[in-house]
Amino acid sequence: MQFIDLKSQYSGIEDAIKTRINTVLQHGQFILGPEVAELETQLAEFVGVAHCVSMSSGTDALLAAMMALEIGRGDEVITTPFTFIATAEMIALLGARPVFVDIDPVTYNLNPALVANAITGRTRAIMPVALYGQCADMDAINAVAAQHRLPVIEDAAQSFGASDQGRRSCGLSRIGCTSFFPSKPLGGYGDGGACFTDDAALAARLRELRNHGQERRYHHPRLGLNGRLDTLQAAILLEKLRIFPAEIEARVRIGERYTRLFNECGAVSTAAGTDAPVITPTIAPSNISVYAQYTIQVANRDEVAAQLTAQGIPTAVHYPLPLNQQPVFDCGFGAECTPMSAAIAQRVLSLPMHPYLTDDAQDRIIAAVAEITGLT
Repeated sequence: MQFIDLKSQYSGIEDAIKTRINTVLQHGQFILGPEVAELETQLAEFVGVAHCVSMSSGTDALLAAMMALEIGRGDEVITTPFTFIATAEMIALLGARPVFVDIDPVTYNLNPALVANAITGRTRAIMPVALYGQCADMDAINAVAAQHRLPVIEDAAQSFGASDQGRRSCGLSRIGCTSFFPSKPLGGYGDGGACFTDDAALAARLRELRNHGQERRYHHPRLGLNGRLDTLQAAILLEKLRIFPAEIEARVRIGERYTRLFNECGAVSTAAGTDAPVITPTIAPSNISVYAQYTIQVANRDEVAAQLTAQGIPTAVHYPLPLNQQPVFDCGFGAECTPMSAAIAQRVLSLPMHPYLTDDAQDRIIAAVAEITGLT
């Protein structure tokens, strides 16, 4: 059993992928070739924004977004501690300070009610993360940001294709950033990412930044980075984008089926408290999640994972240690400052999740989890 099954996806698009790759090999424009512009146009249309600027990775997308907003040494950026390190890592690499605000206990995303108290005179941006494929409460976060005249950078590395109130992830704030890492909902066959915005001037700045700050050939008005998306990856993503809407529908169906069957076995939603044997994800009524991961809460998480592994069922933990407890961030924000993140990090367990997961495989996973955890 595969945790993420990229082979089944490839089997359905193998010929088209090979044709796309061969086209690039024939024209030889491996850097910023025509497929890059074609992909950017299609991605912008998919999200519903004016501009997409592709990047070499989701991490570089976050970095370029903050550079475009001139965030630097001495500044502060508010974010969540319950995410992959890249979110806060890029803040720190620019010399700014990540300010960690605790999560909502239901969605696991940044808690909007706690953001205002974290804003200081040094705050330059708010960076919520769409964890596990579900958008954060962007309306509430944007409202706080507007009151304080702050930009919002949506870290949508896990939520490309998701939506909130009918609006696509990556189009919910000043800048949206995503990743095309192979395991993401829309993934390439290597690293890749993109920034999205409706601001033409910001998009122009992002295009310069991804190409060493170059405005035109050998003319560099700003410092930048080597952040260009490979043409080969763009070609692959173009073909994957063609089947992406159907994959989103499959992800939603499989995620909802997981929750329905677990709850029929006696599991509960996150809103019911944390003392149940299994707690299933809660998706906000206005949201459509792409279930980048299907993540439950269980007691004795490591023991449950070990028993599932023994039965041939792979699992993962996203994420076992909040960022404010990582040794690299000596920032004065310990576990006591973000108690919800600290508690949930000890209980989360991600189960196999991808658009090609069969009902039989899913039934086997659910039965195994129910037996191990003692669900009724």
